[in-house]
Amino acid sequence: MAERAEVVFVDGVRTPFGRAGEKGQYWNTRADDLIVKAMIGLIERNPNLPTDRVDDVGIAATTQTGDQGLTLGRTAAILAGLPLSVPGYALDRMCAGAMTTVSTIGAAIGYGAYDIGIAGGVEHMGRHPMGFGADVNPRFIAEKLVDPAALAMGATAENLHDRFPALTKERADRFGMRSQQKVAAAYAAGKIQPDLIPVAIASDAGWGLATQDEGMRPETTMEGLATLKTPFRSHGRVSAGNSSPLTDGAAVSLLASETVAKELNLGVKMRMVSFAFAGVEPEVMGLGPVPSTEKALRKAGLSITDVGLFELNEAFSVQVLSFLDHFGLDDDDPRVNPWGGAIAIGHPLASSGVRLMIQLAREFEERPDVRYGLTAMCVGLGQGGTIIWENPHFAGKGGK
Repeated sequence: MAERAEVVFVDGVRTPFGRAGEKGQYWNTRADDLIVKAMIGLIERNPNLPTDRVDDVGIAATTQTGDQGLTLGRTAAILAGLPLSVPGYALDRMCAGAMTTVSTIGAAIGYGAYDIGIAGGVEHMGRHPMGFGADVNPRFIAEKLVDPAALAMGATAENLHDRFPALTKERADRFGMRSQQKVAAAYAAGKIQPDLIPVAIASDAGWGLATQDEGMRPETTMEGLATLKTPFRSHGRVSAGNSSPLTDGAAVSLLASETVAKELNLGVKMRMVSFAFAGVEPEVMGLGPVPSTEKALRKAGLSITDVGLFELNEAFSVQVLSFLDHFGLDDDDPRVNPWGGAIAIGHPLASSGVRLMIQLAREFEERPDVRYGLTAMCVGLGQGGTIIWENPHFAGKGGK
């Protein structure tokens, strides 16, 4: 009988995120090279890791084709120099891809089947736009299984505004502006850069180096946001200023049982407490993190008041605001995305779950007064995902 284990987040790194498309820094970079570069950076940063002890490599991508196909976990493991004895797989849960590889490998470690695993995700939205080449079953619409709006993420965000009139465009714009400001402040303080793995990039001007996220707009103002077009609906409320941009990038993490991590002197940045995924109506997919968080809290025996830090994926401002309203949190609650989020950094679909974890792990280091934090995100086709983490630096001073 396998012996149950405590699951720990040893480390995580990511590439800088780039704007998708011909003007983006990764236009001439392969998707698999992005995840391989991140994996090499992770391995180099953890020299105590015996690579032959890695039990599995799970790498997610939403659009698994071309240079983002061919069982990414296995091909990336080989390209990153892991021993051929290390297996790997690919996974798709749209935006929660990397979150799901973490929960899947974490579950295997917790069960006692694995000791060490690598989990992450990559998305090159410039090469592979979401849904590109997909053949959606006509029954979805013909039999009214889902609303047509469910297949356009921006339309689902507009639906949230409709459902909850208190979620105004002004609130959404202000949240987007604050995200830009918080990311700029975090960059200025050097909080984000330590976990970025530079990537060599080619352009018409020659070779260069990607060292920071490309989506940042620190000069954003409410006046400027008010003038932006609302592409999903005439006179709508969802704009480029209160949404995450189309983005390319990769993120990867190292997970282990706490016993093995200590045995190998790998270090522990977070402990996994619980995780949950949930489904909602696809046409309001942004509500997904509400039931997934309620389920994860219930499984952990915690309440929302026990959580001292929240890393919520900012697919759209309105999606995060709906979560905050449901749980009675203020728009400017300092516990929520203290270093900003995807509206400024970008959201390369399947990789974003691990980005949230990387950021939370760093915040934990600065906050020994905080015991529990969570990472949560909405997922296309009406889903949500949440993982609750415990801070190993918690000093037990009555903090959350």
